[in-house]
Amino acid sequence: MLKGNKLPVPIKIISTGIALPPDKIKAADLDKKLNKPDGYSLMRSGVLYRYHADTQLQQADLAASAISDALTRCNIAAESIDLLISACALPVQALPYTATHILKASSLPQTITCFDVNASCVSFISALQIAAGLLNTGIYKRIAIVSADLASRGLDWQDEESSLIFGDGAACAIVEQGNGKSGILSCLLETHTNGIDLCEIRGGGSRRNIKTGIEEHDFLFHMQGKPLFKLASSLIEPYLTRLLNQADLTLSDIATVIPHQASHLSLEHMRKRLNISSESLIDIYRFRGNQVSASIPSALHEAVITQRFNPGKPAMLIGTAAGLTLGGMILLP
Repeated sequence: MLKGNKLPVPIKIISTGIALPPDKIKAADLDKKLNKPDGYSLMRSGVLYRYHADTQLQQADLAASAISDALTRCNIAAESIDLLISACALPVQALPYTATHILKASSLPQTITCFDVNASCVSFISALQIAAGLLNTGIYKRIAIVSADLASRGLDWQDEESSLIFGDGAACAIVEQGNGKSGILSCLLETHTNGIDLCEIRGGGSRRNIKTGIEEHDFLFHMQGKPLFKLASSLIEPYLTRLLNQADLTLSDIATVIPHQASHLSLEHMRKRLNISSESLIDIYRFRGNQVSASIPSALHEAVITQRFNPGKPAMLIGTAAGLTLGGMILLP
């Protein structure tokens, strides 16, 4: 039973799905690739295996596969989807926007509305909030939200701190307004621009290009791990208090915590500092790595298929992202 009189903003997640590249990259494989001792990559990253796309696999195709999986799992007709939201951190290309590529690759009606939402690793949370608002205007009836990232395309293998932790993948959630019993109890996204340079890919936009000047490494992922972790750690607990206060709940009221799978250190920090049980915390990091925007919806899918996303039991999506952005949402399934 929920405390207080907080009513959710109506939205119902009616299905979820995922897609992974066929190539499973084990920690032992990376030890050989990087000429490291056995066990080195696992010790450094905490990832037993992750999935990397080959050069032929397209981001839009992976996203389309996740949409198809979500449709199939609950026998939902593709024709019933009237809006597609791409919630990816990395674009297919500068123009046109990524959602058009995904729509073309998918089985969805080819003339429906589609657009991008990008808040890096917490893009899915932003998209879910926007979808709830649109559903409650009555303009759309059923929305597909999909996140897909091929992080492996931007790895700098000279940077062990970041290159060992990332994996590729896609995940989709299909949502509708529902009957009002399920929905968003609170949503809070905050940007702390003092962390803007701690996690970035500089190339690909108007800042670094052939006219302003660009180098090959500008297209690779750069992360200052220790300063980023220190900043995020200093912000997350008071932020979490604000998110919970919006919902008139305490952490003990949350049945399931669905975090961004940022790193084994971030998950362990959350587990210990917030005293969250292993059963309540969705942790797929060891078998996926950090899938960027696909991490949160992939973890949500794991919660769904393991019966840890249940009606009447609040669940919390939470993560940090480049920016530095903090994103969180408390949902009533």
